[in-house]
Parts: sequence; C-alpha cells; structure tokens
Amino acid sequence: MEHLLPAKNDDHGGVVVDLHAHDRMDSDTFRNRLQSSMSYWTLQGKKGIWIKLPIRLVNLVEAAVKEGFCYHHAEPDYLMLVKWIPESTNTLPANASHRVGIGAIVLNDKREMLVVQEKNGILRGKGIWKIPTGIVEEGEDISAGAIREVKEETGIDTEFVEVLAFRQWHKAFFGKSDLFFVCMMRPLSFDIQIQELEIEAAQWMPLEEFAAQPSAQKQSLMRYIAELCIAKAERNYSGFSPHPVTSFFNDRPSYMYFNKRDLN
Repeated sequence: MEHLLPAKNDDHGGVVVDLHAHDRMDSDTFRNRLQSSMSYWTLQGKKGIWIKLPIRLVNLVEAAVKEGFCYHHAEPDYLMLVKWIPESTNTLPANASHRVGIGAIVLNDKREMLVVQEKNGILRGKGIWKIPTGIVEEGEDISAGAIREVKEETGIDTEFVEVLAFRQWHKAFFGKSDLFFVCMMRPLSFDIQIQELEIEAAQWMPLEEFAAQPSAQKQSLMRYIAELCIAKAERNYSGFSPHPVTSFFNDRPSYMYFNKRDLN
C-alpha cells in the first residue's frame, strides 16, 4: 500500500503517522495520500489519528488542517496534529497541562539556610532573600532537579532528603498550571560560588533572620517555607522521600514519594 502514509498502531485504537525530514513531498501529494489513508483507517475502525510533522515539513501543515486535523502540541523540532474519526465522544488526551518547579531548602548544622537574591524577574532589585528555585527538565526526577538547581545557582553540592510540601498554581505559564515542590536538601559543601547570569547574591542566613523578612511575613508561600524550615529543624516533621517502583506499562525506573517512617 505505497499510496498510504507510513503509520504505526498506538495502544488505544489509533495510529501515529511519524514522518521524517527526508520524507519530502508537496502538499498536494501529501493531501491525496492522507485522504486515502483516512479512508483506509476509517474502514479499519481506527479512532485517533496522530501526525508528527518535523519542522522541515512545515509545508504540509495546511493540507492536514484542511482535512480536519487540529494542533495538539509542538516541540522545538516537530508539530503534532490529531483528528478523532468516530462520531462518538472524543477521548484523546489533552496536551500536557502542567510544568514542574522546585524550591530547595538547604539547612546546615548551624540553623542557617542557603538563600539567594535573583538578578532577573519580578524580585529583581527588591532585596528579598529566597530559597533556590527552578524548573525540572524533561526526563529529570524531582530529586535530581533540586540537586542540579542548587548547584547551578550557588555552587553548593547537596543530597536530596525529601519533599516537604507542594503547591498547585493555575494559569502560570502560557495558560498551563504549575506544580511547585518544596524540597529538603542536606548540604555536602559550603563554599558559595554564585551563577552570575541569574543570581545577584547568595549566603548562609540564620533561619530566624529569613523568617523575619517582611516578605516572609506577608507572602503565604515564603511564610510557609519559613515555617517548614522551623518545623524540620525543631520538630519531628516528616515529608515524602523517593522510593523506586516498577510499573505495569514499562520498565523505565521511576519513584514514588511517600512518608516511609509513618508507613512502617
């Protein structure tokens, strides 16, 4: 069936057309092959049809849209389009709705916190000391992201201990929601070397001094971070630590975060 587009069945009764940059064709040829393929897939009872177009084949987007395809998501090197064939309710999953951020509480044996002042963003020039924060990268575990962000911003090596709390915030980034995990870290080094591109200053600050900042008194997020620090330093507050788990769906390693102490 050379006139059909190359496609593979997915796990949900649909197909994925994965074109490559070398699959050059003009838009008329593509549209004819797409129409033939759609007829074939409809007879097969297929449901969701996905077309992955590499950026070099952007000339084919208009033809796909004219056949009823919609944008689903885009990455730096491709655009994903999708169409639901049956007249039943569309059950295709929406694009990813969240991004994941971390805030790292690094507390030493002197009851001092590792804090920074940012050179950019809404806190620029306001003299507010805050914990290191950042965005978890694609394919990166929360624990690894926290270690990396602290190292990048301050030069401090750390060991991940646990997740103390998390916050969900909607409409935070291009209409997407944000999951922000507050992580407890154990310092493995102590000499600060700031990332000059993003960080104005960094220091080890007494916990009580951090909590006494006006911003920590007024803003609920910073106030709770200060309270979490105090609870962790003075009381038996337990967060969620990572534990490796297996999945029915694949063999890739992953982690479940839970309070193992109280579980036992």
